[in-house]
Amino acid sequence: GAVIRDVGRAMGLAYGEVDRVAKMVPAVLNVTLEESFEQEPQFAELRKKDPRIDELLTVAVALEGMTRHASVHAAGVVISDDRPLVEHVPLYRGQHDEVVTQWDMKGVEKIGLIKFDFLGLKTLTLLQRAVKLIETAHGVKIDLLHLDMADSKVYELLRRADTQGIFQLESSGMRDLVVKLKPSSFEDIIALVALYRPGPLGSGMVEDFINRKHGRIPIVYDLPQLEPILKDTYGVILYQEQVMQIASALANYTLGEADLLRRAMGKKNPEEMANQEARFLEGCEKNKIPETKAKKIFDLMAKFAGYGFNKSHSAAYALISYQTAYFKTHYPVEFMAACLSIDRDNTDRIVVLLADCRANEIEVLAPDVNESQLDFSVLEGRIRFGLAGVKNVGEGAIEAIINARDSGGPFVDLFDFCRRVDLRRANKRVIESLIKCGALDSTGGRRAEMTATVELAMDAAQQAQRDRAVGQENLFGAGTPKVLPKMSYVRAGEWDELERLRGEKESVGFYVTGHPLLKYTDTLRRYANADTGRLSELRDQSTVRIGGIVGSLKEITTRKGDRMAFATLEDLSGSVELVIFSDLYRQTNAVFKGDAPIFVIGKVDIGEEQAKIIATQAARLEDAAQLFSGTIHIALDASVVPDSKLRDLKELFVRHKGDCSTVLHLRLPGKSETVLALSREFAVAPSDSMLSEINSLLGPTSEILFV
Repeated sequence: GAVIRDVGRAMGLAYGEVDRVAKMVPAVLNVTLEESFEQEPQFAELRKKDPRIDELLTVAVALEGMTRHASVHAAGVVISDDRPLVEHVPLYRGQHDEVVTQWDMKGVEKIGLIKFDFLGLKTLTLLQRAVKLIETAHGVKIDLLHLDMADSKVYELLRRADTQGIFQLESSGMRDLVVKLKPSSFEDIIALVALYRPGPLGSGMVEDFINRKHGRIPIVYDLPQLEPILKDTYGVILYQEQVMQIASALANYTLGEADLLRRAMGKKNPEEMANQEARFLEGCEKNKIPETKAKKIFDLMAKFAGYGFNKSHSAAYALISYQTAYFKTHYPVEFMAACLSIDRDNTDRIVVLLADCRANEIEVLAPDVNESQLDFSVLEGRIRFGLAGVKNVGEGAIEAIINARDSGGPFVDLFDFCRRVDLRRANKRVIESLIKCGALDSTGGRRAEMTATVELAMDAAQQAQRDRAVGQENLFGAGTPKVLPKMSYVRAGEWDELERLRGEKESVGFYVTGHPLLKYTDTLRRYANADTGRLSELRDQSTVRIGGIVGSLKEITTRKGDRMAFATLEDLSGSVELVIFSDLYRQTNAVFKGDAPIFVIGKVDIGEEQAKIIATQAARLEDAAQLFSGTIHIALDASVVPDSKLRDLKELFVRHKGDCSTVLHLRLPGKSETVLALSREFAVAPSDSMLSEINSLLGPTSEILFV
């Protein structure tokens, strides 16, 4: 896929055209182009039809497998024990001016140097922060290495896939696997980490593992010696260590020999495999194991060795997964504060974490000059934003604010703040950012008036600071009181909710005290079928209906002279790029340029790096009903809804005539459901008033679903 895209770019072919060809390559690990041509007949058809595609694929085959670029192993560190490295191996400077060897891992090892992999995990810092926050808030010091590893509440949290922030278990695919597997022991978490990889997922091994765990497939061991080795994985060979243990138990391999067997199986060298098979069968014969069974077990080991994962690696990761899950279960506020602190510079990540806080009813308060620390903190069961999260506010300004607060107590208003904080470190831009994000709300001022008064307050404060510096006696003499008489704010109309939220977004990168989409929750639930967090799970080119805020908009002129645009659509889960071609943009540019939330229908394009949406329709979110063209399903309890109300429903459909098909689901307690697809004369145009009428007519037991 990558070589096709590279060649297409060099040939100047259109992105969409090359993308379609690249996506024809089967999603199989290490598949070659020649194998792809055999498996996918469309390649041959395309090559016959289009000589440019034929040239593209011919060049791609010639270039396939060649070195594309120099890459750096981020964790690999090469060490020499005697002379400087440059006397052993050629070096060069990497992109970030780091010193890198010009030879790869194998070349470095061949000349006798040793390579270590040092893996840094920010999750370890996260755990350390959580421990400190818990100790401060609850007076309890958690010993991470002596947690109860069979805590039922932790496994309940995992089984409901509440895994945001939990190491290794956050992705949507992993959440699906967790729900299916329903982990009930630490061994199951170790297995989750080992199973969620392309090999096991593509081999059917994962489904087999899940079905065995839940008793849908009986667990049978070919030999009794296999049970103690494979019991924890329900009879499935999942770990490299199990391959070694089987060889040791059945064929008397030493652990050194067993490690060589594991290597041979992983590399699938035919000659070495033949030698190993002979050695294995010979060992099994000495233990009176029938050759047919021994051969079957060897083949099984060979099959799974390619997918086998190192259990010690998986267990180490699983331990960190469990520790983070333990904190999220028992100390969710402190845990989420630690998560937010670790990712404070990653806006997309913060948006996801804030959405998770909302879902778990954890209150996140705006930054506050009277309460915030440098980083996120916990106060009375709520998370308080750190001042470091505010744009344009550097650590010097934060230090000046905290020093002034610690020495003189809370700030009583904007004027008091300006008088006491060192304005050489906290300039006008800093103070305006603090006002916009709500950090000065606790002083009693209103954001619009404080913004209009910043210059006046700073001028007065600077004059007072100059007076003090030259030792002038002023009206108050030597004993200046801590709080001077209040000055008046410049009058200004208060910002509405949208302007307030826009100020927060501008100053911290996301919405803090609310979200413009929250009041559209019902609309999104009715008409949307996806959010930005779930796009990568969808089938390529499937139709999506999605709502959000336009974060950025970039217009370009096409070769034909038309205007088209690329936009960033943000919702409660994250963001996605929208591509709006000229035909649609001509009709809807006012929608994309406006401040109001929007609703988009389009095709999801699952690209190499991330999904994007090719928009086909767009409107303001409040008009989402006008774009909906699917089917409306209405379920009702037939035992409590009389025939007269069904007649009224029929009249209601006629009054709201439109193009959306209607389906009735008549339910009777204890009996099967009757589904009636109504004729086109009862097709409707959905609207809020229509839904309100249906709800009041049929009562609270009815349900309305948009498909």
